[in-house]
This record gives sequence, C-alpha cells and structure tokens, in this order.
Amino acid sequence: MTVALLEHLTALYGETVARSILPEIEKLVGKYRRNSRPVPLPDESTVALICYGDSFQTPGEPPLKTLNIFLTNYLKDTISAVHLLPFFPYSSDDGFSVIGYKAVNPALGDWPEIETLGASFDLIFDAVVNHISAQSDWFREYLAGNLAFDNFFIETDPDADLSAVTRARSHPLLTNFLRNGKTVSLWTTFSADQIDLNFRNPAVLLRMLDVLLFYARQSARIIRLDAIGHAWKSLGTTCLNLPEAHLLVRIFRAALDMVFPDVLLLTETNVPHAENIQYFGDGRNEAQLVYQFPLAGLVIHSFQSGNAIKLTRWAQTLALNSNSCTYFNLLASHDGIGVRPLIGILTDAEIDALVQRTLAHGGYVSYKTTGNGTNDPYELNITLFDMLADPELNEPTNIRKFITAHAILLAMPGIPALYYHSLFGNSGDRSAVETTGQKRAVNRKKFDLPVLENELNNAASRTCRIFTELKRLIAIRKRQPAFNPYGMANVISMTDRLFAIQRISPDGRQIVLAVHNLSDKPVQFRITDEVFPFKNFETKNLLTNDAVNFGQTIKVGAFGFCWLIACGLRRGN
Repeated sequence: MTVALLEHLTALYGETVARSILPEIEKLVGKYRRNSRPVPLPDESTVALICYGDSFQTPGEPPLKTLNIFLTNYLKDTISAVHLLPFFPYSSDDGFSVIGYKAVNPALGDWPEIETLGASFDLIFDAVVNHISAQSDWFREYLAGNLAFDNFFIETDPDADLSAVTRARSHPLLTNFLRNGKTVSLWTTFSADQIDLNFRNPAVLLRMLDVLLFYARQSARIIRLDAIGHAWKSLGTTCLNLPEAHLLVRIFRAALDMVFPDVLLLTETNVPHAENIQYFGDGRNEAQLVYQFPLAGLVIHSFQSGNAIKLTRWAQTLALNSNSCTYFNLLASHDGIGVRPLIGILTDAEIDALVQRTLAHGGYVSYKTTGNGTNDPYELNITLFDMLADPELNEPTNIRKFITAHAILLAMPGIPALYYHSLFGNSGDRSAVETTGQKRAVNRKKFDLPVLENELNNAASRTCRIFTELKRLIAIRKRQPAFNPYGMANVISMTDRLFAIQRISPDGRQIVLAVHNLSDKPVQFRITDEVFPFKNFETKNLLTNDAVNFGQTIKVGAFGFCWLIACGLRRGN
C-alpha cells in the first residue's frame, strides 16, 4: 500500500513533496493502527437509512438517544446501516458547514451515543472534505495570520476568469474576507459560510487524512466523501471531477486500506452517470461505493409518463468494475432530487416536465449558474411522496405507486438506502421553507417521536400503511441471496409499461424476476425462457407464496409489481 500511496502522492504533488509527506502519513497510520478482524462485505441484508441525528425527538432527551430508541424499537430487524448526516458542530446548511470535525454537536449528544448506535448498526459518517465553516478554528487561525494555516484556503484574484467553473449554486463563487487588514477573495463553492479547503497545500491533506482515520476508529463502516468532485481547483477548467480529485480519493483509499481495510468509501458526486462511475477507478483503487443518482429522477419520470423505456435503457448500461464495488441507490435524500445526473438520459423537455411537476405538487426548484450566465435547474426540492402522488388518484393508489417505486429501489443492484421521510410517506414542510428561506428545508422535517408513534399505531393512517408495507418488503428482500449487491443483474425489455430486472445470486443458485408496472392500467406478461430461464426449478411469487408455472400469464395491477423466485431442487429431482 505504501508503494501505491507514494505513486498517488507523486502524481499529485511531485516526487520531492511526496517523499517528504509520506513519513507523516505513515505516522498517522501508526497513530490509528489497531488489530481488527475482517468484516464481511455488504450483502442482501444490507439496507441503509439516511437521517439526521435529530430526525426523531423526545422532549428532555438527547436526540441521538431518541434515534437509537426509535431504531431499536421499530427498525432493528429492518435496517442494518445508518447514514448519520453530519452530527458535528456547525454554523449552517444543516450540518454541512462543519465547525469541528472531531466533535459531536452537543445539542445532539456526544460520542457515547454514537458508540451505542454503532453497536447495533453499521454507521455511515460524512467527511465534508471540500469546505469548512467560516466559524471553524482553522479559518479563524487563518484570518488571524497564523502561519501554520497559510494556504489552507484558496485565495483568488477577483478579476480571474471563472466562467468555466461548474457551479452548484447561484451565489458568487468568491467571498471577500479581511486577513491582517488586507482583503482576500476566497473560493466558496457552496456558500459564504463554507470556505473551500486548498488541497494543493499538503498540510490540508494531512489534516483531512487524520479526520478520516479518526472516523474509522470511531466505528464508521462507510465514509461518505461529500462534494469530493469539487475538491481540486484549477483556473480555466470546470473545477469538477478533475484528475486530481480522483487522486485524492486514491490517497484516502490507500491510507485507509493500510489500517482500516474494511472501511468503505462512498463518493458523493452529483454528476452525469458516465462521470460518476469513474470514481470506482479500476475497481480496487478508488471508492468501493458510488451513488446511483439518476435512479430517482428516472423512476419519477417513468411513473409520470407511464412508460419504462428510459429507465430500462439506462439500467441496461449499468456494470460493475469488480466484485468489491457496487452502487448506493436512493430515491430521496436531504438534498432533494438531482437534475444534472439526468442530462443525456432524459431530453430537455422531459427534464422540464419534472421541474413543472415539482412546482405543481408544492415543491421548489434550486438553480445553478452556468458558464454563460444562465440559470439551469440543479435539484428538485420536494418529498418523494408529494412528487409521485397524483391528486386525481385516491390515497390507496398513491400509496401503491409509492411502494412500487421502492420495490424498484430494492430490486436494483447495489445497496438500497431510504431517506427517513420516505419511511412514512410524509408531505413537504412548506412552512420550514418560509421560516428558513432554504428550499431544502421542505424535505427536512423533524419528528416528535410520541406524535409519530401515535400515527404508527393508527393502522388506517398513511404513515402506518407505508411504514408497515416497506418493512414487509425489506424483510422479503433481505432473505434472498439474489439481491446481493454484488450479484448479477439482467434488465429485460418487456412492454413499454413494465420495468423488469432479473437478479441472480453470486453463486448462481437463485434468480429473482422483479417486474414493476409504471402505468395506471394492468399489464400482463407470460413466463417464458426469455424472462425466467429457470423453467426446471421450483418457482413462486415472493409476495404471495403462490406457485408459478412455466408458461403462465402473470397480471401486474396498475402501479403494482411482482417478485418471482426460482431456486431449490429442479422439478422431478
């Protein structure tokens, strides 16, 4: 690993600097080295929940303790991993403007609560590597003129041509600050409170490696590299997904592999699919996990159009680089639904239809500034239920559509992750947007746990019906080796209205055919060799346990789905 690490450092900084900082990295590795037994790779039982440390609250109780109580009482046998969105002290952006990387926000609890949570669930930590809060000690020391923090941030000529830079927001790219009586213009990609770090300075790399190793020691099973694609800047380029950003990931991976080889990296790069999967590297030297960002928009488009063609064609292009890399799939998140990953898959008119649907269904649209000065939609800020629901349909039908969307999520190759709002199918919190002025707040409501529990105890409520059905579906999925994240997947073209995918277990002994109806009319298909090539195996419907015969015609109801399984002994054996 040291050889690979030196190679990546040399490519990034040159041989002289690389050889000077390699001993510092080896010291860090020695500082965190510990004996650990191998941890198995994720499997079909791996299902993640995305939430904040205070997503669930009980008066007078640390929110992290409340979260653990809720998960233990309601999801212990359903969820295996928890993506705990930034739980550090912060100054803005609901945690993504980090004041201190190694502290727990005292409003949430402290490290013992994190440790208790980690005893029952695999934990996913955010490493906010691109930027740090303007209120952080690092930045305060920089502004005070502390030479140890020279070049920690990116000072830029305000007259420089920055038109090629790919923006994530519409605010100015540079923000002025006063340092030792002198005005400096600093790079602030995401907001004036989030100051971009300068990885051209090896001291910044060493600091961030220390943070990553610390997270691994604190039992992070997966480390999410937030906005990693923006981490390296070079004037005259897009400053997004540059080769140097990939080198940073490779350095992080090599350092972690030296001491925590079971910790997985997840890259957060909200970019078109072809660029996104480049973060797998060669399958062994970059991230083990990448987000499958196009999935959400494509599923919504498919329901909106009643047509699965675009989803099917895209899914047929998916491939994995190795048996240790896979996708991290989601339909909703704290950020909303990304638009940019859909470019090149959906037409401009189809993307605009999603934008118009968002606005018509009570959501908001966030825009980014392009190189030519125009504003393009960047993300759709709306809850998934509001986006999928049709006011002309009754509640049971909208719930069925919502569950079928998650059936697609659970059937896709990779690790499925559910945003906490999706557990209950709740609608957006427009009042929070009005209060905070932040469009993303529509999808970040916090739950009063006693109130939520009353809803969960009401069998007739939307909350209870969706929660119960999702738990049932996940329980079925977790028992099928065919849904292993590293298993094979074949996407089949049936009719325009059906999205069908075969999942095959790594040992080839089980196959699941998952068929989803994206339209408001029932659709039939026939069990043939093309769709289910295990005709000599015992087969059944996983949802009903009814036997399925070769040649049988299966009817899938409007906005419904079926999962068929073939496994066990051949008939006649």
